[in-house]
Amino acid sequence: MGYFCGKQDMQTLSAAQRSSFLLSNGLGGYASLTAAYSVPRCDQGILVAAVKAPNERITMVHRMRETLKLGQRQIYLSSQSFAGRRLQEDGYRYLSGFAYEYLPVWTYQERGVTVKRTLCMVQEKNTAVLFYEIENRSEGDCTLQAEPFLKFAPKEEALLQAKEFTYQRGQITDGKYTLYLSTDGNIRKRSAVWQTLAYPEDAKDGRPDRGLTGCCCRITKTIPAGSSGKLSIVFSMEPKPAAAEKLLAEALAYQKKLDEACPFTDPMARRLARSADAYIARRDSTGEKTILAGYPLFSDWGRDTMIALPGCCLATGRYDDAKSILRTFLAYEKDGLVPNLFPEGESQPMYNTVDAALLLIDSLWQYVRRTADKDFVQEAWPVMERIVANYRKGTHHSIGMDSDGLIFAGGGLDQVTWMDVCVNGHLPTPRHGKPVEINAYWYNALRIMDALAKELSLDGKDYAVLAERVKASFCEKFYMEDRGYLKDVLSGTAADTQLRCNQIWAVSMAFTMLSPEQEKNVVETVFRHLYTPCGLRTLSPEDPEYHPTYGGAQVQRDMAYHQGTTWVFPMGGYYLAYLKVHGYSEEAVRYVRQQLSALESMMAEGCMGQLPEIYDGQFPGEGKGCFAQAWSVGEMLRVFEALEK
Repeated sequence: MGYFCGKQDMQTLSAAQRSSFLLSNGLGGYASLTAAYSVPRCDQGILVAAVKAPNERITMVHRMRETLKLGQRQIYLSSQSFAGRRLQEDGYRYLSGFAYEYLPVWTYQERGVTVKRTLCMVQEKNTAVLFYEIENRSEGDCTLQAEPFLKFAPKEEALLQAKEFTYQRGQITDGKYTLYLSTDGNIRKRSAVWQTLAYPEDAKDGRPDRGLTGCCCRITKTIPAGSSGKLSIVFSMEPKPAAAEKLLAEALAYQKKLDEACPFTDPMARRLARSADAYIARRDSTGEKTILAGYPLFSDWGRDTMIALPGCCLATGRYDDAKSILRTFLAYEKDGLVPNLFPEGESQPMYNTVDAALLLIDSLWQYVRRTADKDFVQEAWPVMERIVANYRKGTHHSIGMDSDGLIFAGGGLDQVTWMDVCVNGHLPTPRHGKPVEINAYWYNALRIMDALAKELSLDGKDYAVLAERVKASFCEKFYMEDRGYLKDVLSGTAADTQLRCNQIWAVSMAFTMLSPEQEKNVVETVFRHLYTPCGLRTLSPEDPEYHPTYGGAQVQRDMAYHQGTTWVFPMGGYYLAYLKVHGYSEEAVRYVRQQLSALESMMAEGCMGQLPEIYDGQFPGEGKGCFAQAWSVGEMLRVFEALEK
């Protein structure tokens, strides 16, 4: 499944910038530009290098200024808007097409000259390659000129002051970082030139709307009339990268190998399976694999990893990656909790999550169901036992089991569920008490422990007995017969009966507690109040605290984040729950497939081939937050897996 933008899609710069792409290198580094070959956000670029995998990411090459000289005439191939200036680079006008299947390819045509540009990243290397093919059928010589504009700063940092870049013999340095540049074109040092770029996509969310980028060298290649030629440029954090054509071939072969290994038949599922590769990265501090939560904003978090892993790794058949990730979390278990944030440098992991450890048990269950790797379960068993034991007796962040068998969590300004926003000492979604999805995960974990103990002849203790007590308490205290849905939390506050999407996981988990009729009522209520074709709203529009739109300054965004904003990933739980309550009938499968057709336009808007983090609650249409989100992709892959099975 590929993507193409033609001239009708790119009549203005704004239209041409609607869609971006994402290339990753397995380290957390990436390349991301728009179909117009522009950067409308601070954290996009041609080479965003992970100098320490996966989260210390530095934008080295922010953009390229490219011109084509045809006799006395010169046109831009690059596109860009600038802060405070009406003048812009208008290369999109000469762009006859942008195609993105395995790698992004731009094709320009003007006055008998065709220029095709391909960009790739190299796996396990902080290296990006630009490769140009030029066909000159005009009556005169043409010259392609490319100037790299640099940042050498953290990806999210908008430069406000110029710095000194020095170019010498294929190296550019600012005194801290060094970029190696190799090309088969003519390269010359030039006096420093600085641009102030406009970041309209960042401005929407209250981030800096502009930032500086500088250039200190120029690359040219002249193609005589009636002939063809090539130009290659390699940017790398390594001193002697391989030749451009070799790197390009390797990058293309890697993408095709992902495609060949894909277990799905549905074109959208196959594309998502390949897109899932972007999130799986090496972590230097643990020596194992991890999952990045989203591009371009997020790092790797424990909760996001456990939610994304079943789809991104297990549904796609990447069992070794799944095992590596799970082994890391098992090694870092502490007092029954697993990290929400992993250590960087000398800092210690943060364990502020109540759901990650319970979802780890669920991920282990899903892993062994697919692989029959019982030896790994034996290895994991002591940690799994400690998780359950510590939840029973109580552990950090006010996490523990009450006398009714249900789990409570959170105190003070703790936010230990996924609705984890704190705004200036205020919790927009205070969920202290007994959250519904946490207790669904708790029951699921107890049933898994009991089932695995029987399968492997391990000590099952009283997991089944405790599970029955949890079930009785849950059904009695969470299900509201008169309303036909579940309370969101048991806290003794007005938040208890708010209609939220968290209840869907009480239906979609492997082991659940409600009666078939109750489960169907929950699914129908969620559909009536929270369902959109792009995801589930986090709060019913009928609630007085509902926020219909997401955007503006951070405080404004945070107040809306879980108060009505539509999230993509809970839709995975919804579709799995829908299939379940309708007995996986042919009609139900057809219905879900029909609903999933909405993904096609979602995957074309924002970041091609990916799914975003969120949409507005009222009229979801434009992806917001991260334009590529791991658990959004992972949960949809789980749905496709269920459909194909």
